[in-house]
Amino acid sequence: MSDLIERRRALLSPSYRLFYDRPVQPVRGEGAWLYEADGTRLLDAYNNVVPVGHCHPRVVAAMAAQSALLNTHTRYLHQGILDYSAALLAKFPAALARATFTCTGSEANDLAIRVARFVTGGTGIIVTGNAYHGVTGLTAEISPSLGETVALGAHVRTVPAPAPGVAFGAEVARACADLSRHGIKPALLIVDTVFASDGVFTDPAGVLAPAAAAIRAAGGLFLADEVQPGFGRLGEAFWGFARHGVVPDLVSMGKPMGNGYPVAGLVARPELMAEFGEKIRYFNTFGGNPVAMAAARATLEVIEAEGLQDNALKMGAALRAELSARTAVRAVRGAGLFLGVALESGALASRVVNRMRALGVLISTSGPAGDVLKIRPPLVLSEDQAALLVAAFDKAVADG
Repeated sequence: MSDLIERRRALLSPSYRLFYDRPVQPVRGEGAWLYEADGTRLLDAYNNVVPVGHCHPRVVAAMAAQSALLNTHTRYLHQGILDYSAALLAKFPAALARATFTCTGSEANDLAIRVARFVTGGTGIIVTGNAYHGVTGLTAEISPSLGETVALGAHVRTVPAPAPGVAFGAEVARACADLSRHGIKPALLIVDTVFASDGVFTDPAGVLAPAAAAIRAAGGLFLADEVQPGFGRLGEAFWGFARHGVVPDLVSMGKPMGNGYPVAGLVARPELMAEFGEKIRYFNTFGGNPVAMAAARATLEVIEAEGLQDNALKMGAALRAELSARTAVRAVRGAGLFLGVALESGALASRVVNRMRALGVLISTSGPAGDVLKIRPPLVLSEDQAALLVAAFDKAVADG
């Protein structure tokens, strides 16, 4: 392993980071398991990129079959993108009826910013205080979690995440007013609907509706970033915004769409895309390609066929009940299989994460202070695997 680390340092940009004090070297994945080069088996309770599990045979077969047949781009007619779009849009409220495909969530959010600015004529963007929305030039400027060395744009305002005691809608209204006072017209409110980087906040349900009303009253649009919480992960609803009884103007998606194959997208109200598309050309060479659409369609079919949204609801409730009973835990937040477990300090959370890695369970941390354990396993998590996760947590806390 030390040889690989040295080769990374010699060959790759130092911008790349490794997880854990002892990095992971997986060579094979199956379901919720990762296997290292020496045969060690690790429970992946962090990787939301593969909602139907690592290397699901149905997704692999769909990708392989399409790869062997054709892979081009969206300037040619192809039935695959239309079939997937119809299946995907059926998961949305009727008002959201146009899809555009990209390769990454960053690109989807970047496109959403362009659409919002074109349609509204504004430039102001509102995000939460530790948000992450991407790494393109536009999205890095609205991602405070990237750190102080990545400057926020002058057109950006931050609001606190909807923690207990925070009137989220009122905070958004104040941010809109501040933008206006500085001669900046509000264009967009963008929130990750589980507030993953802010420490995971999903309650109370309904908190997004007043915020959406506030940005619309100021002439802007509401974008629900579903890159992390979407595709049934929260159990109670297929999309995070649906838990709050609100219909966004735009919805971005990414990581879990293709179960590991790069595919992402933006779904929007038709009238927004009609106005944008009439005057602004958008083309993405690989976005919406036939292999990406095959992977995405198979992933969606597996989520439905295997009842994975229901499994997320069931297993998430069981995990939440177990972890909430632990004395070391200040609070457990989240929904379904996206949980934030608040501990007393970032130092303790870091120790627990690294000790659990040594015990064969992978999780991570979240929040401005890094004191929240972020748990988001594949939606195929079983009862035995959930029990293993809890046991590893208990041992990690006991070991200090």
